[in-house]
Amino acid sequence: MGVLVGKKAPGFSAQAVINGNDIVENFTLEQFKGKYVLLFFYPKDFTFVCPTELFAFQAKLEEFKNRNVEVVAVSTDTEQSHWGWLQLEKSKGGIQGVTYPLVADTNKTISMNYDVLAGDLDWNEEGEMVAEGELIAYRGLFLIDKDGIVKHQVVNDLPLGRNVDEALRMVDALQFVEENGEACPANWSKGKDGLTTTHEGVADYLAAN
Repeated sequence: MGVLVGKKAPGFSAQAVINGNDIVENFTLEQFKGKYVLLFFYPKDFTFVCPTELFAFQAKLEEFKNRNVEVVAVSTDTEQSHWGWLQLEKSKGGIQGVTYPLVADTNKTISMNYDVLAGDLDWNEEGEMVAEGELIAYRGLFLIDKDGIVKHQVVNDLPLGRNVDEALRMVDALQFVEENGEACPANWSKGKDGLTTTHEGVADYLAAN
């Protein structure tokens, strides 16, 4: 599937842990109709880069919520693994205090539909199915608008942590464009002028900057 920008975000129904403690069945994105969703994938529970990202998103969670954005995380771990990690204190390698949903993509289909699944399945000469590499998620991030359309995506390799401030900037840029009908130029940030998409508008912007 590759690039999802401009397309309907793939739907799913899966188990998840919400509010840091409660395991729920049939978690979907449909419950967030009318809101933006920041959906991000991470490789594994009980690892090293992943908790830095999960806590970084938690630290900015109110800023996302103030922009009408729901943050949702996904990995290929089980809901029980998510729950156990959430009960463990930060000082002991846990992520206690993370409150946004952690979705369990145990059958790998969500990661496959968003095209962020590392590794691959194949058949050997004996007709047996084999896995090439670990079947875990790359660090994919998808910004989905209120109509369920993907407006931004980025995928990092496993060792490369993401910038949460950049994710917030992209939310601001999307909402600015929606509200003002203008484009956002390079290095745009909230509070700056947009760009009128005419030759004159571009010339004026470049002259001023």
